[in-house]
Amino acid sequence: MTCHVCVVVHTPAHSQVSGPLTYGSAQPLVPGTLVRVPLGKRETLGVVWDTDPYAPPPPDTMNVKPVADVLDALAPLPAAWRELVAFSARYYQRSLGEVALAALPPQLRDLGVEQLARRLKRVKETPPAAPNTTDLIALSAEQQSAIGQFDAENGPFLLFGATGSGKTEVYLRCVQRVLDADPAAQALVMVPEINLTPQVEARFQARFGAERVVSIHSGMTHPQRLRSWLAAHSGAARIVLGTRMAVFASMPGLRLIIVDEEHDPSYKQQEGARYSARDLAVYRGKLEGAKVMLGSATPSLESWHHSRPAAEGGRYLRLSMPSRIGEGSLPLVRRVDMNQQPRRAVFSTPLLAAIRERVARGEQSMVFLNRRGYAPVLGCNDCGWKSECPHCSAFRVFHKIDRSLRCHHCGFAERVPHACPACGNTDISTIGRGTERLEEHLAELLADTRRPDGSPVRIVRIDADSTKLKGALESQLAQVHAGEVDVLVGTQMIAKGHDFRHITLVAAVQPDGALFSSDFRAPERLFSLLMQAGGRAGRDAAHSARSEMWVQTQHPTHPLFEALKRHDYIAFATQQLEERAIAGMPPFAFQALVRADARTQEVAQGFLGAASAAAVAAALDSVAQVTLYPAVPMTIQRVANIERAQMLVESPSRAALQRFLAAWHPVLLTTRQQPEHKGLIRWAVDVDPLVI
Repeated sequence: MTCHVCVVVHTPAHSQVSGPLTYGSAQPLVPGTLVRVPLGKRETLGVVWDTDPYAPPPPDTMNVKPVADVLDALAPLPAAWRELVAFSARYYQRSLGEVALAALPPQLRDLGVEQLARRLKRVKETPPAAPNTTDLIALSAEQQSAIGQFDAENGPFLLFGATGSGKTEVYLRCVQRVLDADPAAQALVMVPEINLTPQVEARFQARFGAERVVSIHSGMTHPQRLRSWLAAHSGAARIVLGTRMAVFASMPGLRLIIVDEEHDPSYKQQEGARYSARDLAVYRGKLEGAKVMLGSATPSLESWHHSRPAAEGGRYLRLSMPSRIGEGSLPLVRRVDMNQQPRRAVFSTPLLAAIRERVARGEQSMVFLNRRGYAPVLGCNDCGWKSECPHCSAFRVFHKIDRSLRCHHCGFAERVPHACPACGNTDISTIGRGTERLEEHLAELLADTRRPDGSPVRIVRIDADSTKLKGALESQLAQVHAGEVDVLVGTQMIAKGHDFRHITLVAAVQPDGALFSSDFRAPERLFSLLMQAGGRAGRDAAHSARSEMWVQTQHPTHPLFEALKRHDYIAFATQQLEERAIAGMPPFAFQALVRADARTQEVAQGFLGAASAAAVAAALDSVAQVTLYPAVPMTIQRVANIERAQMLVESPSRAALQRFLAAWHPVLLTTRQQPEHKGLIRWAVDVDPLVI
């Protein structure tokens, strides 16, 4: 007798097939079992799913395709994992199969039964080993208090600790407690970016042993990811380190989730299922009865709001560590009014003098500019031509190192023209500055500066361009840690997470762009970035007394810089939350964006407008509790010759927004099929967007 089983497969994001498909099997299959099933003319990986108890059983006469193979050598995916996937699909408005299959390592999709069995043999059980406690540092009173509250309470926790306050050591001790309490326990430690993984991995391996720690992130090869995933799934790996994708790692013994630098926007997926790994970590902890700890020196305003006292509606327990380890002090913040400097000055005279002073003392400086390339624009002063991308509504960036104009949105690149393409003028010039030009200019200004041994100053640039080659980032960071670099120039890649022990000066160049942005989150991101960048200075207590952060700005009295000068995140967060409450912005309201891509802007906006009108006409569930704003072009309207538009949907109730989006989804599908919208290429829903 053939059994009917529900199987989740990877279906297109907005196909009519969003749930499990029915297949036939010679024997009943446990939910969570991996199978290979026919889909159209191909065979694909699927996951046996739970049967809906309220769905009517399929008729006996129903002709279903049989399951091709059962990967029964692998233990079924746990029920909590399946519920996490199901919740993610519902909340972020994606198909179940899209989320489930994207959460599995890519190589797993191509393995047969025998191949998988061979891979599993390579996964060895790790012997229980005691953590390396021989060189444990003495904890500060603040660290002891945080760990004591972690032991006594269930959480979730928000670890609010200043840069250099020893948050990583708290993470290590909390992991140690969880693993000691249960021989099968596992811990998940998440970091926002791949470049932060090596240093965190080194700390955890040194403490717990390399055989107990694995990493999961997109920078790994497919075999490496599969090996790490299998180790986590089997329980052989006790600690999993990873970026946002690691939130979906199958860990049957999960007891602790740590989200380091929880404020970082990198935790929000920007393609496919646009999930927030930080929010899913909190939900997963609730599902599996695991403790969750979010950590940051500059928490997101949402997390800060959630960590208010329980009597005021707070859901997180706030653990505070305001002091640096070893009696170290936070850097002195100096603001330079660029209105008082020469008009075209890049570095103010006092800042340049301060950098020279550091070089002469053998100390390191860091110059931060969040714009890579040599110059953001190349232009002609005669006719006004600028290096616009022919395929995007953006400028191509000038990269001097290879004499190219490169679009950072679509990737289109070509050689720099010898003359203006519009008028033939040979005197075309750069407009603005990127890190490449900043590095060159700084080298010219410091040409006569000498290190204590009399050798010339050494400048290194770290950005997305200088770290393209495999191992380049690790090599450059090693140079900085070894003291072989005097001045480090870079983008936000160097501004957060790194433990540079010899940097005593951090300078922010041209940070004003975000002060008056139309994006209501821009001040929050700028404050966080500057405070994190400043935190790279003075991390060694021996140098902290003379550590400084320099901010060159044309608005030195802006409230944001006033709070930064005092290192007063609490005052900044309080002021921002007051403004958002008055304006009805998150976290006091809930938002979703519907984005549409088409060959023309008219088609993109027309689809969104028609879908909005259809929702109102149909009186969809909770439509009265949401606001549907008009469709508008996106900030960067055209990318790779595709026109982009978006529509904001907002509600004071998260539940009402979710009910509306669920009811609206079939309307969007129907609207897409109408003849007048055939020029539409794709559409997507982004729940809880970070950029509007």
